[in-house]
Amino acid sequence: MAGLLQRHQAAVTCLLLYCLTGGLSIPDPRQRDALIQREVSMQTGGKMVLTEAELQLDAVLGKMKQEEILREDFPPGLHFFSARSLIQASPIFSLLHKMPKGGALHVHDFSLTSVEWLVKNATYRPYCYMCFTVSQSIRFIFSSQSPKALEHCSPWTLLESLRAKMVNTTDLDNSIMGNLTLFTEQDPETVYPNQDVLWYKFEQAFLAMMGLVTYAPVFRDYYYQGLTEFYMDNVMYLELRALLPEIYELDGRTHDKAWTLKTYQDVTRQFTAEHPDFFGARIIFTIHRGVNLSVMTEVVEEAMKLRKDFPDIMAGFDLVGREDSGRPLWYFRDALSLPVDRGVTLPFFFHAGETDLEGTEVDQNILDALLFNTSRIGHGFALQRHPFAKSLSRKKGVAVEVCPVSNQVMKLVKDLRNHPAASLMSENHPLVISSDDPAMFGASGLSYDFYETFVGFGGIRSNIGSLKELAINSIRYSSLSLKQQQEALVVWQRQWKKFISENTL
Repeated sequence: MAGLLQRHQAAVTCLLLYCLTGGLSIPDPRQRDALIQREVSMQTGGKMVLTEAELQLDAVLGKMKQEEILREDFPPGLHFFSARSLIQASPIFSLLHKMPKGGALHVHDFSLTSVEWLVKNATYRPYCYMCFTVSQSIRFIFSSQSPKALEHCSPWTLLESLRAKMVNTTDLDNSIMGNLTLFTEQDPETVYPNQDVLWYKFEQAFLAMMGLVTYAPVFRDYYYQGLTEFYMDNVMYLELRALLPEIYELDGRTHDKAWTLKTYQDVTRQFTAEHPDFFGARIIFTIHRGVNLSVMTEVVEEAMKLRKDFPDIMAGFDLVGREDSGRPLWYFRDALSLPVDRGVTLPFFFHAGETDLEGTEVDQNILDALLFNTSRIGHGFALQRHPFAKSLSRKKGVAVEVCPVSNQVMKLVKDLRNHPAASLMSENHPLVISSDDPAMFGASGLSYDFYETFVGFGGIRSNIGSLKELAINSIRYSSLSLKQQQEALVVWQRQWKKFISENTL
């Protein structure tokens, strides 16, 4: 024991001598401040030079955030379903709603528009039938005559007739909405005890929505309404991941993918003509990752043709569906290599790393996405576990599409302060903020996700410079050409300047 004590004292003596001879020095407060500032400058927006007006608004935001963080019911620490009303009441959320957020680069076609609009609008149209499945879900179809029976579903009921027999249709409408969204006012941890239960409900909700949204008149209106909701949330550009499903008419006739893509193009042009400060939208064609290789080969062939025929509206290609249960990217390597083999440009925007399973084939999707030269990484939740992939994505300028609310609702992270993107933001890794499936989560637009980013994993040091850079990133890392990006940035800068001036009076 005495020998151990002597060795300890000797070590302390050596350390003191080292300090006194200049090896170490007594910490200088100025050095400490410099280190802190150096670290702050490394975060997203850390090198952004702010105007006097921006600094004024930043001071207001900083004070708001300090107060928010001291709350016992701190929203980013709660499940979004429990936190939604708290977020809506937040002055920070109110300010972020007014903020021009640039583009939403990761949003899915059947969760673009609020389910309330869908139920109140689409299901009240003539010829809308509904049936109940054995799996306790619902299905819809529009038909001018009694539809053919659907397997595993009750006889079709004409909603117009059903509602005519009711004194109050509110309960029915609420029940339908409950089948089209994951949102619940009950304890979400009890309702969704694990990812399997959650994903099953998620997929059933999409199947329920399919018969409504793929009816041609609803399809057009649904997309237009979705653009409206994002526009009202001060989003000026959209990149929509779309399955390009078969769209049907009342008499049963159907339309192919080219018709669907052209309809997206026509509605987008109509919306931008009516809203000159909205920059537009583009489509990322998607296919479910559960298909086999031969189907994927056919779909990639079709994607190449569609992009050639619709270069303005079609941005590229992606795979969708649950990564953990779907086939990994490497399984489809022959099909995904076709564009390069043929010298055809088909940009990829792969979902990758939307998993908390480490070391599996699915976990390698991030590396494979980069190997196939993906333009962006969808979710990238697992990126922190792949240091080389993270370094490569930074070097290649491949941004991560971070969807905070989605990642929490889908049980990848419980407390958003612990989201891996907190670390990515601290080192200014290329990333953009998006909302994935807002209608499915009881959200809308981008403001909820910007709130969770700014207040949650952005930390106390994220500031208006962080918000500004994230908005600019959404244009910089979009699929728009360089010329279009420059034009979009001019529009956004005008909106940003107006936002700053209106909130610093």
